Amino acid sequence: MLENFSAITQFIVELEKLKNVSRRIKPVGLTRYENSAEHSWQIALLALTLLPYAEQALDQQKVLTMLLLHDVVEIDTGDKFAYDANHDDFVNELLAAKRLFALLPNDTGQQFLALWEEFEQAQSPEAQFAKGIDRLMPLIQNLHNGCQSWLEHDISVQQIFKKNAAIAYTHPLLWDWIQQQITDKAKEVGLRLA
Repeated sequence: MLENFSAITQFIVELEKLKNVSRRIKPVGLTRYENSAEHSWQIALLALTLLPYAEQALDQQKVLTMLLLHDVVEIDTGDKFAYDANHDDFVNELLAAKRLFALLPNDTGQQFLALWEEFEQAQSPEAQFAKGIDRLMPLIQNLHNGCQSWLEHDISVQQIFKKNAAIAYTHPLLWDWIQQQITDKAKEVGLRLA
């Protein structure tokens, strides 16, 4: 039992490194870039607020666990900007997930690895919902911080819609609403359309 406490503590201390992984978006109202730990915390809360509006009943704990775990691999791989051509790096991220979750007691580590893979592969309604939430948060931030990361990286409205269209599969009404918000904001700030 004591060795499990030691393993869990080692894992938690390793997660401290996630606070040092910078993303390409600034928190609303701040001049610094957010870190991946902040992102994971915020999307977990976003999921809690949107779960009552899901198209079907979902396992809340599973959704939240996936969202809290999905970016821990960035400790080893760094954050990948969503609009980069090489955004998806499953092989390296899987190696990182295996290393990190191996720090935990075996049963917990295997459970977390399975949930991480389920999220990455969008293998369940919970994973699809969680992936939609993960995509939604940067949209909300950009809409409320002057489209900072879209403008800094010359991202077009067409790219935004294409990259985030998966939101429509699990949140169709929300996707319609957010598309209109993006279209309106694009006109306001001069975001290019294509």
